[in-house]
Amino acid sequence: MAGKTRRPRAATAKTVPRGRKRDVTATPKPDLSAVRAEIDGIDHQIQALIARRAHWAHEVGRAKGKLAAAVDYYRPEREAQVLRRVVDRNAGPLADEVLVRLFREIMSACLAQQEPLKVGFLGPEGTFSQQAVFKHFGHSAKGFPLASIAEVFDEVAEGRADFGVVPVENSGQGTIQSTLDLFLGSPLKICGEVELHVHQYLLSRGGHIEDIERVMSHSQSLAQCRGWLRQNLPKVEFQSVSSNAEAARRAGKADDAAAIAGESAAHVYGLKIVAGPIEDRTDNTTRFLVIGRALFPPSGNDRTSLLVFVRDQPGVLYRILEPLARHGINMDRIESRPSHTGKWVYAFFIDVRGHIDESPLRDALAELGDSMAQVTVLGSYPVAVA
Repeated sequence: MAGKTRRPRAATAKTVPRGRKRDVTATPKPDLSAVRAEIDGIDHQIQALIARRAHWAHEVGRAKGKLAAAVDYYRPEREAQVLRRVVDRNAGPLADEVLVRLFREIMSACLAQQEPLKVGFLGPEGTFSQQAVFKHFGHSAKGFPLASIAEVFDEVAEGRADFGVVPVENSGQGTIQSTLDLFLGSPLKICGEVELHVHQYLLSRGGHIEDIERVMSHSQSLAQCRGWLRQNLPKVEFQSVSSNAEAARRAGKADDAAAIAGESAAHVYGLKIVAGPIEDRTDNTTRFLVIGRALFPPSGNDRTSLLVFVRDQPGVLYRILEPLARHGINMDRIESRPSHTGKWVYAFFIDVRGHIDESPLRDALAELGDSMAQVTVLGSYPVAVA
């Protein structure tokens, strides 16, 4: 090797220079039994604090006195304030969504000490509507599936359900018109909203894509997966049904059929996941409304939904929107629908920021009431948290 000069190897974080001993005591390995003992102690404290919270939640019920039903104890504005403080305090390592879910379940269990809330949703079991119920009310609420969105409205209006959860729009496919139309003749109020990040899966009994000859799902879900279906199943038949879970139920009885539904539907109906997630947009989100029979006080960060009936005449939309703009009201959405009350009579659904009991929205609505339009407040409710 004469004549060759060996190049010295550069020191790295893993290289210890010759003559120096590696410091193995800088970050000592924790004792596993000591770590587990610490966790056990923390669990003991958490359980004691949850029990203490449940006790004081029960005292709230006693302070309110004997009320008619669980719905009379429920305060969505108060829950929204609690969850916002959870997010504000969060410094990690758990994500905001995780902590909100944990606190939601604690509040749900505490409220159920009085009596579980009864919440109707579009069924059967395993729908995204059911997931929205769990996200908003927690698993201690008593959710029960109904055959249609119209039935959800009916059960709440008749008092057989305390609240209902109905889908109203999707981030990619837009508004669910059938839900809006039901508000045209309903006395119900919007009490809350839920935003659910939706993942769609292709499910079948056998689990083999080559066996699939028809795909069933709700029309919205078929539309959300249109690109994937066109590329991967261009020759199959598509069938629209009342809900994703209903599609999963039917697919569980046929070897040639598949359903597009949530992952939970696979567990409920004993199906295998063929592919997924298969939605065309990674930000696929569905917004649900919580419907009830009463309005609630402000929470500090609210949205108000208005239903405005107008006749076809010049400048009518300007006269509706001008007071909102002048008072600095931020408008989130506006959509028109035939009012079903007469020829060329339209209804505008308008979502704005603020609560009807607080300025500046209260002042703007007072002016709006003097216009040529008929204004109905569908609800003032907390903006969705995490």
